[in-house]
Amino acid sequence: MDDDVRLRTARLLLRGWRAADREPFARLNADPAVMEHFPQVLTRRESDAAADRIAAHLAEHGFGLWAVEVAATGGFVGFTGLQRAVFPAHFTPAVEVGWRLARHAWGRGYATEAARAAAAFGFDDCGLAEIVSFTVPANVRSRAVMRRLGMRHSSTDDFDHPSLPEGHPLKRHVLYRLGADDR
Repeated sequence: MDDDVRLRTARLLLRGWRAADREPFARLNADPAVMEHFPQVLTRRESDAAADRIAAHLAEHGFGLWAVEVAATGGFVGFTGLQRAVFPAHFTPAVEVGWRLARHAWGRGYATEAARAAAAFGFDDCGLAEIVSFTVPANVRSRAVMRRLGMRHSSTDDFDHPSLPEGHPLKRHVLYRLGADDR
């Protein structure tokens, strides 16, 4: 296995980040469709800072948001993986499975395939008891991925994201959970 490949699926490589990933990462972070359910699109500087934070999380924890590459083409299509959620909420601290893919990669099952591998890594290699995922209620694509992963939603778990101000249209979030025994 390549030194920077952490997980391999039938079609994808989840690997460490490379300098060449920054340009396509910046493009997807600047795409209004990709960022529809986030507070704003990112500038190149903000995108690079996010990549730096992702790399630091990977180095510190041994898991994180890996770059996703389509094995057949070698093309970077976004990220998927696990990250610590430590903001104040009723379910934190927790480990979240998350993803963000370029629009041209949507509708191919990549998010589900990569997130399934990341969750398995979390349970099998990291010994996690539970993995969560969250988004705004209107993000039907991500919610569908969460359901395909076998994650459960209860409206009693929904929460207001503390990093967004009161009255912000994206403040309310839905929470999905997956236990190690639920797989």
